[in-house]
Amino acid sequence: MPFTAHLEELRSRLIRSLLAVVAAFSLSFTFAEQIFAILTAPLLRLQAPGLTLIGTGVPEAFFTKIKVAVIAALFLAFPVILWESWQFVAPGLYEHERRYARSFVFFGTVLFLVGAYFCYAVVFEIGYVFFLKRYEALGVRPAIRVGEYLSFASQLLLAFGVIFELPVAAFFLTRIGVLDHRFLIHQFRYAVIFLFILAAVLTPPDIVSQILLAVPLILLYGVSILVAYLAGQRE
Repeated sequence: MPFTAHLEELRSRLIRSLLAVVAAFSLSFTFAEQIFAILTAPLLRLQAPGLTLIGTGVPEAFFTKIKVAVIAALFLAFPVILWESWQFVAPGLYEHERRYARSFVFFGTVLFLVGAYFCYAVVFEIGYVFFLKRYEALGVRPAIRVGEYLSFASQLLLAFGVIFELPVAAFFLTRIGVLDHRFLIHQFRYAVIFLFILAAVLTPPDIVSQILLAVPLILLYGVSILVAYLAGQRE
């Protein structure tokens, strides 16, 4: 196709993805209060002395509900986003490579949710304890703005979800001949540096969050090497 046709195809795929997010938003907005309770549970169950979530603006509660619904909508619409992304690149693949579409969407969605759950169940637990103890050491009662908390939590959830796609990307790139496990091994040193930089970009500006993301990233890179090796052997 000519370049303008590719742009038209991209536009249609983006519109479909956006419509999926809007449809998911209409559903998640109805349950925004319950989702908000789930998102704040890892923080509030720590029962730190004086810990409370506060709002500092008249419309903040309303916009908080919208933010919660948007975060939930992105998770609900993620399979559609993956499908539309695959359909956009599929015309450039061989026929046998196009058959991976359903596997790509399925495993991509599963690993995205696993990454987000790992962040929710493990990283939040470790990170929040560390941060709240800094308040305790200073003798300060933590009163945290709800908007700032949601931004912090959603950044980490989405970052971990996306990063956990590394093994899926390694499998399919190996299957279509773009890379192999030897290439990943040779680039390991550079990958560690890149992953630390990526963690610094994706996380809030504090060293603990960066380390909490960088360490799983390096482990996932190791898993990706194994996945690429198995995919190459299967080929």
